[in-house]
Amino acid sequence: RLRQIVGASTNWRFGRILEDLDSLAVLICYSHTHDKALPRSPLSIVTALVDKIDMRKQIIHPDCDIKFTGHVTWVGKSSIEAKMHMFQNMLLTVCVSVPVRAAFVNPLKPEGPEEEKLFQQGEVNKTRRVELSTASLLKVAPTDEERKIIHSLFLNTLDTKTVSFRSRVLPPNSVWMEDAKVKGLEICHPQERNIFNRIFGGFLMRKAYELGWANACSYGGCRPSLVAVDDILFQKPVEIGSLLLLSSQVCYTDGKYIQVRVHTEVLDPLTRQHNTTNVFHFTFVTDKDVPNIMPQSYGESMLYLDGKRHFNQTLKSQ
Repeated sequence: RLRQIVGASTNWRFGRILEDLDSLAVLICYSHTHDKALPRSPLSIVTALVDKIDMRKQIIHPDCDIKFTGHVTWVGKSSIEAKMHMFQNMLLTVCVSVPVRAAFVNPLKPEGPEEEKLFQQGEVNKTRRVELSTASLLKVAPTDEERKIIHSLFLNTLDTKTVSFRSRVLPPNSVWMEDAKVKGLEICHPQERNIFNRIFGGFLMRKAYELGWANACSYGGCRPSLVAVDDILFQKPVEIGSLLLLSSQVCYTDGKYIQVRVHTEVLDPLTRQHNTTNVFHFTFVTDKDVPNIMPQSYGESMLYLDGKRHFNQTLKSQ
């Protein structure tokens, strides 16, 4: 497997690590729901979301082994939270994945203060996800502070030589958001299927990460390093034979940091209908300051604010 996980720059392909973490999360959850009386599990467990992957304290070396461990830390009525640790040279990063299914699962009884703390953190994670969903810019208006930010950006792009709201000029060392996109297409072949005959979620994460990294690399003019993966949502399964459209967008920048949002959707070639399947958020850092990203339309301004929220959430957890 070494030739599959070492990239062109002799570094680990983090997209392959995402595949391994996704497989491990589901395996852990199957272990939790295992019934010795049954030869085969009647349950269908799939990954619903990846809550957080923090890479700030981890430098992955291509010439050292990586060890993955994980365990169930929280259980609801029909959902399970598994936490994984990735070790290399005594360093670790943490990934929280939440596989869910439409059935009741075995309860979890914490034993000792350490397990109780992990279980309580699961409750906090659940509450935070509900709050973030409620405050989504797709549902509610921006806050007063966010509206001031957008208006300030708008004023900075007005042409001072004219008295018109339509005359927009790009400030120095800036890039229009429209010009910071990279798109891709995948034909979903059977080799990437899971045991439920759908496309493996780890494969989708890998493709989204690689496209997001390519966009950050092109935007910053150098090879970026991953800082964090935040709030990956699996909204719909992807069927074999689907046309998977991926669109990555640099939506926020701050000094050396680049926030990239990757949106994936399935196109039905017969009906021409588009259905969103996943949304990914990646934070990258470069070794030099990058141009400022500038929105033009209201929709781009909302993408800017959403990227800023995810970026600030990443910095908060430092």
